[in-house]
Amino acid sequence: MSEPVLQANELTRHYAIKDGMFSPPKILKAVDGVSFSLVPGKTLAVVGESGCGKSTLGRLLTLIEPPTGGTFVLDGEPADIHDVGLVRRMRQTVQMIFQDPYGSLNPRKKVGTILEEPLIINTKMSKEDREAASRDMMTKVGLRPEHYNRYPHMFSGGQRQRIAIARALMLSPKVIVADEPVSALDVSIQAQVLNLLMDLQEDLGLAYLFISHDLSVVRHIANDVMVMYLGRPVEQGPNEAIFGKPIHPYTRALLASTPRVNPDDREERIVLTGELPSPLDPPSGCAFHKRCPFVQDRCRQEYPESREIEGRSVACHFAGEV
Repeated sequence: MSEPVLQANELTRHYAIKDGMFSPPKILKAVDGVSFSLVPGKTLAVVGESGCGKSTLGRLLTLIEPPTGGTFVLDGEPADIHDVGLVRRMRQTVQMIFQDPYGSLNPRKKVGTILEEPLIINTKMSKEDREAASRDMMTKVGLRPEHYNRYPHMFSGGQRQRIAIARALMLSPKVIVADEPVSALDVSIQAQVLNLLMDLQEDLGLAYLFISHDLSVVRHIANDVMVMYLGRPVEQGPNEAIFGKPIHPYTRALLASTPRVNPDDREERIVLTGELPSPLDPPSGCAFHKRCPFVQDRCRQEYPESREIEGRSVACHFAGEV
């Protein structure tokens, strides 16, 4: 088993939200106690509804935002966003692929310039070496040599995401945070980009944090899965355990909502009522209790701590009993 290249321990990210001129600010707990590790060559998928804290977690790991609490160690070194020199070095170790290939590329720059820019900022490579490195990376992601001097608007969505992937890899990172990297693409192109990501992971030994709401994609690409609800993990474990026998009612509801052609593969139907609660005014006790079909009095009063059950950690008072 390889040593983790990134370890997060009880990471939190809270925001003070002003609610009126004379009222004290409310605290929005976007990420509220998340722990995991990323291993070279493996993928951890983070899933959940919009607003559960997935993208905020990605911004913490890429040092775009500082955590409010907790720690994470990147490539053996504790991350400190207040140390400018350290952040500059660490940002070469962890890179991000964004959801929208149309918005993440500068339309005024040619592909070659886009790929060389990280090298100009972070290295002292010569112009010839930068161009050679860019062309080599274009080959790795399936782009042709003539694409070097073209602008992003001249490419399809799948090709633009290949350019974005190439840019993320230019500094030879060890960790890639992929935030919904295929959700903006046609279904026919999604599989091509996912297969490319998996091939690159195998060739380069990359560790992926894969953020997604599409469980069919997660099942295809992830080694481990973390299901988040209102900023906290509710179930976390190996892909086979989560998809083979989900335990938390929220995980079961998510999987039951995934379309399946074969009736034998369909999960028992669990209908979620209501909307995701506001993180500014979370429910007491278990954050999921207002939507849970198995809710009991204890759920309304006491937050469930994560515990190990059948090869995964679950935050539910009655996990395995219902």
